[in-house]
Amino acid sequence: MQEGYTLQDRAFWFLVFGLGLASMFTFSAMYATQPLMPKFTEQFNVSVSLSSMTMSIMTIGLICGLVVVGVLSDRNGRSQFVKWSLLLSAIPFFIIPFLPSFSLILLLRFIQGFTMAGVPAVGLAYLNEEIHPKYQGLATALYISCNGLGGMIGRIFTGILAERYSWELAFFIIGSTGIVILVLLIMTLPKSNYFTPSVVSLRKDIDGFFYHLRNPKLLMVFGLGFILQLSFTGVWTYLPFYLSEVPFSLSLDKISLIYAAYSFGIIGAPIAGYLAARFTVKRVRAIALFVLIGGVLLTLSHSLLIVIIGMCIVCGGFFTAHSLTATTVSQEATHHKGSASSLYLISYYIGVAGGSTLLSPVWEYAGWLGIVMSASFIPLLYYAFLRLYQRKQGI
Repeated sequence: MQEGYTLQDRAFWFLVFGLGLASMFTFSAMYATQPLMPKFTEQFNVSVSLSSMTMSIMTIGLICGLVVVGVLSDRNGRSQFVKWSLLLSAIPFFIIPFLPSFSLILLLRFIQGFTMAGVPAVGLAYLNEEIHPKYQGLATALYISCNGLGGMIGRIFTGILAERYSWELAFFIIGSTGIVILVLLIMTLPKSNYFTPSVVSLRKDIDGFFYHLRNPKLLMVFGLGFILQLSFTGVWTYLPFYLSEVPFSLSLDKISLIYAAYSFGIIGAPIAGYLAARFTVKRVRAIALFVLIGGVLLTLSHSLLIVIIGMCIVCGGFFTAHSLTATTVSQEATHHKGSASSLYLISYYIGVAGGSTLLSPVWEYAGWLGIVMSASFIPLLYYAFLRLYQRKQGI
């Protein structure tokens, strides 16, 4: 009896790269507004905090969508949610440029966030069901690398086009790309051959969510996902404002090029699986967390080169830790894996909202120093708490 697709199966690569393309579009769409926030503050005459809501309000919509899709996908399969998500999240990019007020943009970003949930909610569960256990680590690492690649492309692309042409043009191109990827997936994405639908009542499926919330090991993992993203998003959200000020005074297109640091994260995720197999997940993840903190602290330098090196280190540490944490969720959850993946992503994206908007008072009152101290001290504190818990439980 076959246990899933292996490297020798063409369907393995169609599935991994199909979901990878979908993920690239989703994360590109998700973070497309991040480098545009200085533009929004000028064009719509809004505050930094309100401008950052284009990220956090989208995240709130995404979280709502993750809850809904996580339950429905355990009952109705995976592939259809990926396809519908691509279509419905591409459409707002053709509408937002014509909206007259910033409030309407925020409303549509919330709706767009909800529709984006299909890909991240089912991606990891889809891979773990269809891929042979021996190759799940590789498939997950490649998928998460595509997350990073999409985030990098979205930020660089919109930033450069917004500075040289217009952000509206960038949105039209992103939306069109989503439609093209949808057509490719309709033609190539394998069906869920190893999916077993949940046959219990919807109430039982909802109870599956709460079952995971009663699992202390999973709660620790969910908390780590939140902390990682809080720090990572906080640094990247306020970096454009920091680099546009003295002593750097960079233009938006030059700032956007710094998002190429994501390439170190793209490399880090696949390497994480290899290192974890050799040195254990817990040890490599801890090292990655301290690498992240070290990179954040380097950005305090007034040398642009050191800041760029610091952000490269941040990306390497973050994606290594995130890849291993995401893999842990699928290993710890014995059933309702879609719900478990959704809960991890919910905590992860609450971190996005926290990093983009909750840290705005820190930026306004303490500037970049406050952001750096928050983004480095909070993970350190959580790691200390996690170690104490693990020792107490004998883990």
